[in-house]
Amino acid sequence: MKLTYHGQSTVTIETNGQHIVIDPFFSGNDQAMTKPEDVKADFILLTHAHADHMLDAEAIAKATGATIVATHELATYLSFKGLNVHPMNLGGQFEFPFGKVKMTQAFHSSSIIDEEKQTITYMGMPAGFLLTIEDKVIYHAGDTALFGDMALYGAHYDIDLAFLPIGDNYTMGPEDALVAADMLQAKAVVPVHYDTFDLIKQDAEAFCANLEAQGQTGHALKIDALIEL
Repeated sequence: MKLTYHGQSTVTIETNGQHIVIDPFFSGNDQAMTKPEDVKADFILLTHAHADHMLDAEAIAKATGATIVATHELATYLSFKGLNVHPMNLGGQFEFPFGKVKMTQAFHSSSIIDEEKQTITYMGMPAGFLLTIEDKVIYHAGDTALFGDMALYGAHYDIDLAFLPIGDNYTMGPEDALVAADMLQAKAVVPVHYDTFDLIKQDAEAFCANLEAQGQTGHALKIDALIEL
């Protein structure tokens, strides 16, 4: 299984001929090296509706026929656009062709903002994902603050890799992400959701060094770098 980090919170996974995209944000990210039209996708997983997590979801889904997995409100909204969707909600899980997906809670917000019309449409709760693929467990926290139930995830799942936001301001920062990593007891942690904008500039190498100091492995991945599990 190959997992590639594309900047912000965008991760692609290739496993047994299946292609999964989490939170596709390519065209709006100046740091991204991959173009949306070059992305292969069978499934697109969305943690929430903010543009920096789903900007390219519609285009990729239309081009590939991929199924979008999202919370009920967001999935229903995207189905109105003629897209293939699989609605879920917090705490639920489903066995997909590539593996099992459990939708976890996240403490954040979720909405679609139309700057021109000056409207904000609420899109339900934000989420994270616990993925079981090829007997490996991957946790993508989405955008979230630190919350105590992460300790339950760590106690009940043997997490091989966790993607945790460290940007601060909109999500937990490096200090809280260190606590989250400790709660999760993940074998390895990849920091995400940082450096894309000035408000979320962070030193990912320093974060990973602090992870090492608390006995965990951190990977500050460059754009388009991959990890094999």
